[in-house]
Amino acid sequence: MTIKYLDHFNFSTKPFSKELGDAELWIPPTKKALIDDLCEAIADHDSVLLTGEPGVGKTCVLRAVRARIPAQGCRLTYCHNATLGRRDFYRQLCHALGLAPSATAAALFYAVSTHVQDLGRDHMHPVFLLDEAHLLHQDTLDHLHILLNYEWDSRALLSLVLVGLPELEDRLALRRNRSLFQRIHRRFRVDPLTIDDTHDYLRVRLRRAGNEKELFASDAIGLLHEATRGSLREVDRIATWSLREAARLAKKRVERDIICRAVDTTSTFEEGTT
Repeated sequence: MTIKYLDHFNFSTKPFSKELGDAELWIPPTKKALIDDLCEAIADHDSVLLTGEPGVGKTCVLRAVRARIPAQGCRLTYCHNATLGRRDFYRQLCHALGLAPSATAAALFYAVSTHVQDLGRDHMHPVFLLDEAHLLHQDTLDHLHILLNYEWDSRALLSLVLVGLPELEDRLALRRNRSLFQRIHRRFRVDPLTIDDTHDYLRVRLRRAGNEKELFASDAIGLLHEATRGSLREVDRIATWSLREAARLAKKRVERDIICRAVDTTSTFEEGTT
């Protein structure tokens, strides 16, 4: 059944759906330099740390990077289940690489490291992207620097890209993790949206859904940006609620009072939380 607010605003599709192809991703100007830096780091065979608060666009940045990585000379492997112990972590990595997983942790590690060396001989550089890396077990973190050590630590045959919340950097800075942290030469943060980013994001998403009009009043956008603290995910949620409410009230525009009601009703952030 057609959602009422889509008809009310003449949308052809839900404006803030997460179901977007890579070509449809919105990348703000403030993130383009970061994407360039990440692509350069991978081209240089560096390992990377990428952190940011929830919802600020880390995955969008990574998808943009993925689209720019050349198919020749580079092989990207993505792992998103970081809650595994060391043996199961390497077992997951074997499955992702198309290798037959072995029974023991030592055999699993040997299979992965041998595969990395084989790729190197074929002039193919593997990149292991570990998402939600702030959740990695300590026994896995203890071992990752060994995975980066090839030929007496004289060749960069593998790049690790560790992606997670800001507390990941705090964990890596601990003394017991210094061997790994020192091998991660490129360290980046994804900042929240600026107010200009929020304006542009709303305009682009509404236009792609089929409506060219300025559906959000300027002061409403200002409040939306302030309430969501520059989080794309929160902008999507509050903006959708506000459009539904405006449609229910037969309004042709989302004014500040609707955003106020949206924030109060959905409790975007509770006092004292982050």
